[in-house]
Amino acid sequence: MNTVVINNHIEITPGICGGKPRIAGHRIKVQNIVLWYERMGMSPDEIVYHYPSIGLADVHAALAYYYDHIEEIRKDIEDDEVFARETKAKTPSLVQQKLQKSHG
Repeated sequence: MNTVVINNHIEITPGICGGKPRIAGHRIKVQNIVLWYERMGMSPDEIVYHYPSIGLADVHAALAYYYDHIEEIRKDIEDDEVFARETKAKTPSLVQQKLQKSHG
């Protein structure tokens, strides 16, 4: 069952994108839009240019959702970054694996 959050632009569906809020009908999460906008400095128009399957209203809806749920989205972003760092720390790169084999 989909829960439409902002005028058919944002939805949350258990089992899709980890149940995180996303652009309706897409696998682009609100947190992705936030990262592109805030951290990468992309304008809403640039985001749509790079992801033409979504519209400008979708990007603005995602940002509106973010500002209404800022703590939740920031926590999701931080949790994903922690997970990525931990996974990277546990998994040696292919270069490191090859170096270990050639010196071992």
